[in-house]
Amino acid sequence: MAVTPTKKLDARKVRADFPIFEQTFHGKPLAYLDSANSSQKPRQVLDAMTTFYETSYANVHRAVYELAERATEALESSREKVRAFVNAPDVREIVFLRNATEALNLVAYAYGMANLGPGDIVLVTELEHHSNYVPWQYVAKRTGAEFRMLALDDQGELRLDLLDETIAGGTLKIVATGLVSNSLGTVNPIAELTAFAHEHGAIMVCDAAQAAPHRAIDVQALGVDFLAVSGHKMVGPSGIGFLWGRAEIMEAMEPFLLGGHMIRKVTYGGTTWGELPHKFEAGTSPLAEAVGLGAAIDYLSEIGLGAIEQHEHDLTAYALDKLADVPGIDPYAPCVGHPCCQPLMQKLAVVATNRASFYLYTVPEEIDRLHESLLKVQKVFAG
Repeated sequence: MAVTPTKKLDARKVRADFPIFEQTFHGKPLAYLDSANSSQKPRQVLDAMTTFYETSYANVHRAVYELAERATEALESSREKVRAFVNAPDVREIVFLRNATEALNLVAYAYGMANLGPGDIVLVTELEHHSNYVPWQYVAKRTGAEFRMLALDDQGELRLDLLDETIAGGTLKIVATGLVSNSLGTVNPIAELTAFAHEHGAIMVCDAAQAAPHRAIDVQALGVDFLAVSGHKMVGPSGIGFLWGRAEIMEAMEPFLLGGHMIRKVTYGGTTWGELPHKFEAGTSPLAEAVGLGAAIDYLSEIGLGAIEQHEHDLTAYALDKLADVPGIDPYAPCVGHPCCQPLMQKLAVVATNRASFYLYTVPEEIDRLHESLLKVQKVFAG
């Protein structure tokens, strides 16, 4: 079988698509090394949202005039792009939400509150972002379930050999972990963890906020039951993310938010819920944001996630080599506040770390400037 080589990413050409890099700070071009926090936006995304507002804006799924039908088509077209992006079996399984945090809270409340109780276990890991840690800690406390953490080894990898020991004495109901760590960059063995969860009758919840911008995701191959993503980290707008969940599980869940749009019928005697995905999308949808997310997916797909991932690997190698001669640096991962994971900082016995993160528009000159700045800082403290 012929293998198609990954096309090489031209970061300088890509960078020209991002208006924010046209400005200077203190007489120098913008160096942006915080993409793991939130990414910048290309003209293609900004233009798609502007065009939608200028030509197609109306509320969706509740009117039959042409403008509303146009807006509804734009929303549902973006939903289909998301479905294809993660290879979901059914577009009904894609729920639009504000971000991955809201998506994970939806699962914690709508599934966890109804299915956890004394003697049950919710298992997370020492790598988790607060978004995939705090909701489970809270729900476990509310339901009387036990909240447990799988430990890391000295290389920042999960101790899979401790899985059985970690859940001993209870009934495993939920396993929740990130696909890629937001702090160390560890790529977790999700397929193995999913198999372990399912062997014990538990569900697997995957936080893919740090993975989706950089690598191809296939929910069917991963085998997980829920997967959460934020749009703002993958060159999309803020205020939009999505949850993918297995239809058979979500159909049995109660809604998370109540109000307009998510209902089927409302009477004085009671209310019935709408079909998927609408029963989890109360109120007016993030319309322009969904259009922007669809444009972001188009943009990343055109460049190629394989090319993006290779570009970032090359930059990481360059950065590690470049920073090796800076005295006083203690690298914890291949990417250099606490990045919303205080339990991990406690594990590492540090107050905070400094994270430099790269993306498709990052160029080596930005790493050179980081290197130069760290040398200057080191001289100040050494002198």
